[in-house]
Amino acid sequence: MKVYYEDTDCGGVVYYANYLRYFERARTEHLEKRSVSLADYQQKGIVFTVVNADIQYKAPAVYGDVLEVETSIEGIKSASFIVKYVIKRKADGAVLVTGSTRMACISNGMRPKMIPDEIRKALSAG
Repeated sequence: MKVYYEDTDCGGVVYYANYLRYFERARTEHLEKRSVSLADYQQKGIVFTVVNADIQYKAPAVYGDVLEVETSIEGIKSASFIVKYVIKRKADGAVLVTGSTRMACISNGMRPKMIPDEIRKALSAG
């Protein structure tokens, strides 16, 4: 993903909270590549929400940088899983940010829900 001017702060670097947006985009793409359509499951009453976020800033990204986000799934439990992220600058491979989010499976009524088997298989596949 490319860093746009709107992503930066007054110092010209990516505003720290925007990395969580990058995590969100990467997580959605990662799940969709595994045939887990969040929109489809939402219509079925199954939603995933972030219950914990952890982020470590290593170096700044700046306007015009192109970033790559490596995403992996681990710690799959009955109603939650952890997504790990590594954000790198494409030009030089420098690691800029690492982090994770714990995702909880909930119903539309905000109650914990078991992760459906087909999603659990998709998460375990890669």
